[in-house]
Amino acid sequence: QVQLVESGGGLVQPGGSLGLSCAASGFLFSYYAMSWYRRAPGKERELVASISNVGGSTKYADSVKGRFTISRDNAKNTVYLQMDNLKPEDTAMYYCNAVHTSVATLNYWGQGTQVTVSS
Repeated sequence: QVQLVESGGGLVQPGGSLGLSCAASGFLFSYYAMSWYRRAPGKERELVASISNVGGSTKYADSVKGRFTISRDNAKNTVYLQMDNLKPEDTAMYYCNAVHTSVATLNYWGQGTQVTVSS
C-alpha cells in the first residue's frame, strides 16, 4: 500500500523556522521525483519545491527561494522541507507528492500537514 505521511507542521511566529518530513512507503522511492505543494485558504495549489529522484536537481517557487530547502534521504525513504524566515503568507496546508520519473501516471499524494505563521 502506497503511503506518504507528512509531519512537522505547526504554529510558528514570523521569522521562525519549521522542518517538514514526508515518509514514503509502498513504492520504490528512488525512482520518484518528490515535491512539496501547498494550498492556502481561497487559493490554488502551488508548487513549492521539487527534487529529482537522486537529489541532484532542485527547483523552488520564486516566493520561497533562499528561505526553503528541499532534500531527500533515499535510504530512509524520506523527503524534507526546511523552512526558514517564515512569513504569514506561507500559511497553508503542505502536501508531499511523488511522481515516477518515467511513468507520470504513477503519482501519489500525502494527506498534508498544516503550517501556520502568525504572531
